Amino acid sequence: MAHEASPAARALLALEAIGNNPGITAQRLGDRLGVTERAARRYVAVLREAELPIESLSGPHGGYRVGRGLRLPPLTFTPAEAMGLVMAVLEGHRSAADPADLVGGALAKILRVLPERVADPVKAVRSQAAEAPVPALVVADPPPVSPELTTRLIEYCTAARRLRLTYRTAAGDREMEVDPWAVVLRHSLWYLLCWSRTRQARRVLRVDRIVSAFPLTATFTPPPDLDALRTLEDHLSQDWDYDVDVVIDASTGQTARWLPRSLGLLEDDGAGRTRLRASTSSPDWYARQLATLPAPFRVLRSPELRKSVTALAHQLLAAVDPPQDA
Repeated sequence: MAHEASPAARALLALEAIGNNPGITAQRLGDRLGVTERAARRYVAVLREAELPIESLSGPHGGYRVGRGLRLPPLTFTPAEAMGLVMAVLEGHRSAADPADLVGGALAKILRVLPERVADPVKAVRSQAAEAPVPALVVADPPPVSPELTTRLIEYCTAARRLRLTYRTAAGDREMEVDPWAVVLRHSLWYLLCWSRTRQARRVLRVDRIVSAFPLTATFTPPPDLDALRTLEDHLSQDWDYDVDVVIDASTGQTARWLPRSLGLLEDDGAGRTRLRASTSSPDWYARQLATLPAPFRVLRSPELRKSVTALAHQLLAAVDPPQDA
């Protein structure tokens, strides 16, 4: 502990040390604070004068612990911790984007006390999530990601630092230079939205497949008014094995409330209906998502999807009206 720390800072550190180490003795507390045992006891007295419930444990090995009824002590977050916390909450509790929600109100309190450089990108993520529908696909067992790597990636995005990445693909590891725009948690997976200077194209990279990331001296200017969540959702609906081309008998506004953006791009066909264009790796899975629509739809130039929709329709009809034994 630095000797020039103020008494107020040491008192807060004493509170943190007691909260993290129930039963800590005055001697150990003093060691943590870099002061004598007697001084440590004075800091405990300061906390009690502030009406914080610091309890003393009796016995030969007694020490201090935080009693019940204590409000949360002052918290500090790195940009990565703040972004990760908000994204995780929004992913599991979409209503948290609304400050009137119980969880959303707690989230708003945290955002109000964050430094501006930390709070601004986090608030942007929350406002974007408020407009996004509930995801139709969540990975049950997502692959682990490195907290240290994720932290660095978010910091590089905030600082607009160009990176040299090693990215794992089915064909092997690949080197690339990218301008990192945003790190996004979606459908239980972490993604890096970036511009590949190697390919001169926008890329969405899975963070769990990034082997290494090294910052370069060059910086860049992020796209103005970047909507990271929307850009990611648009990407997730494209470049799969089977084309999707569907007309839905409902307006684009209605359809957008029923389907997540990751299912495809919605276009007005000029007759009050919606044209859904996308691609998928699993026509059977996609057919089940379409089956949730509360409006009629027709599959156009998508033979694999049409086959899956027809098979699913037969299964549903059989379940409703099973054949009778002769």
